[in-house]
Amino acid sequence: MMKRISRREMLKLGALAGGSLLLPIGLQGRSFAGDAGSPRVTPFSLPFRVPPVLNPVRSDSTTDYYQITMRKGQAGILPGKSTQVWGYNGISPGPTIKQRKDRQSVVRFINDVGTETSVHLHGMASLPQYDGYAEDLTYPGQYKDYIYPNNRAATLWYHDHAVHETARNVYMGLAGLYIVQDDVELGLPLPKGDYDVPLIIQDKQFGSDGRLIFDDQGEDSQMGDIIVVNGVPWPRMEVANRKYRFRILNGSISRSYKLALSTGDDLVVIGTDAGLMSAPARVKNMRLGMAERYEVIIDFSKYPVGTKIVLQNLGLPNNDDYDGTGQIMRFDVVRRETDDSSIPSTLRYVQPISASSAVRTREFRYERTNGLWVINGKTWDRNRDDANPQVGDVEIWRLYNNSGGWFHPIHLHLIDAQILDRNGKPPFAYEKGWKDVFYVGENESVRVIGKFGPHTGKYMTHCHNSVHEDHDMMGQFQVGQGGADPITTAPAKNLPAPAL
Repeated sequence: MMKRISRREMLKLGALAGGSLLLPIGLQGRSFAGDAGSPRVTPFSLPFRVPPVLNPVRSDSTTDYYQITMRKGQAGILPGKSTQVWGYNGISPGPTIKQRKDRQSVVRFINDVGTETSVHLHGMASLPQYDGYAEDLTYPGQYKDYIYPNNRAATLWYHDHAVHETARNVYMGLAGLYIVQDDVELGLPLPKGDYDVPLIIQDKQFGSDGRLIFDDQGEDSQMGDIIVVNGVPWPRMEVANRKYRFRILNGSISRSYKLALSTGDDLVVIGTDAGLMSAPARVKNMRLGMAERYEVIIDFSKYPVGTKIVLQNLGLPNNDDYDGTGQIMRFDVVRRETDDSSIPSTLRYVQPISASSAVRTREFRYERTNGLWVINGKTWDRNRDDANPQVGDVEIWRLYNNSGGWFHPIHLHLIDAQILDRNGKPPFAYEKGWKDVFYVGENESVRVIGKFGPHTGKYMTHCHNSVHEDHDMMGQFQVGQGGADPITTAPAKNLPAPAL
C-alpha cells in the first residue's frame, strides 16, 4: 500500500525539488488544501462581525436559564457560496453567553444536529456530570441541562467534546464564547461595551462549492488555508483611534499562531485563560496554541485616520502554511473618538503558587506510538485513572514533549494552574497568570502547578490538537474519592423537554 504523504511533507518535498519556487507567491501551497485549494477570497474585503449575545429564557433571584439547539445551518462564509455548518442555534461560532460571577447558569442543549455530542464549558469548574465528559453523550432527539456555577471571571468557551468525534464536530462549527465578569473587572477603567471585542480565530478548508472539508491527514492534524475570525475570512474591522480590548480565542483544531501587529507596535496582554493577570505585559508577539485565550489591549490612538494595521501570524513550526495564513485580519482606523479608558498598572492580585507547597510531582509524556497519540504510552480508557490527587492537594505536573515534529497544547479540566518554568526558564511574560491550557512546544518540558478541587470526581486531561485528542491523547484524573459519576448522574433525556 502506498504511504499517504501529508501536506506538510508534500510542501517540504516541493521546496526541495525547487518546483514550488517557480510558482507565483499567490499560488504556493494552495493546491495542497483539498484537490485544488479553497475558493479565492480577497483578504480584508469582508466586514468584521461579532457573534450575537444570547439572552436567557428566564431568570430568577440566583439563576439564568438559557436554551441552545445544536443543528445544521447554512452560512455565507465565502462570498457567493453557501456552507453547511453544525452550529449552536445553527450558527458558527455559536451565540455568546455573558454572565456575572457567582450567578448560576442552567443551559439546556438540545441535540438536533444528527450526531452524538457532549458539551464542555472550557475553563469552568463544573461538577463532573456537567463538565462535558467525553463519554457523557447526548444523542439526536435528546437534550441535557448543564449547570454552571460561574465561579471565576474569565473568557471561557463552550465546544463539543464527544469521544473520538471532537475534532470533526468542533471544526464543523460547534464552538462559542462564554464570558464571566465580576465587580473587580467591571470596576477597572478598561475598554468596555462596544470596545470589548471577541476574536475567535480558526482556519478552514473549503471545496469549490463552499462545503467544509475535514481532512485530518491520517489522524495527524487538520489545517486550513483560509483564516476566519468570528466566521469571516480575513475580515476588515473599522475602529476609532482609541483603545480596544480583544478577547482572543484560538478555536482552530490543529493550528497555532504567533500574533503580531504589522506596525511592530506592542500588544498589551492583560488576561490569560482564567482571567486578568496581576499586571499588563507588553510584547511584540505572542504564541497562541489551540484553545488558549488571551485578553489583549490594542491602542489605536497613535494612528491617524486612514491607517491600516494588519494582525499578522508570523508562523510557528509544524503548521501547514499557505499564502494567506500569515494574515488574520485588518484594523482600519476610520474615525476619531474621545477615550476615557486606561490600562491600570495593577489589574488584580494573582498569588504565585510556590513549588515548595506541592505535595508531589507527576510526569506526563506526550508521544506518537504505533500510529496513536499517547500519554505515558497509554490511550484513553475511562476505567483507568492516571492520577488521584486529593481535594486541596497542590501538585506539580511536568508536561514533556520529546519530539521536534509536533507541539501539544495540554488542557487540564476543572482547575486553573500556573506555569513554573519551560525547559528550566521562566514562562513568557504574557503567560504569568492563571491558565488551563499549556503550550508544550517541540522538545519542551513545562512544569505547571495547581491546587485540585473544589469538586471530587473524574476529570479529563488531553492535548487540544483535537485530532490528537481523538486518536487518542486523552486521560483522566480523579480528585479525591467518590464524586458524582460523570455519565450516569445526570444523563441526557429524550425529547420533548419540559419548559425551563
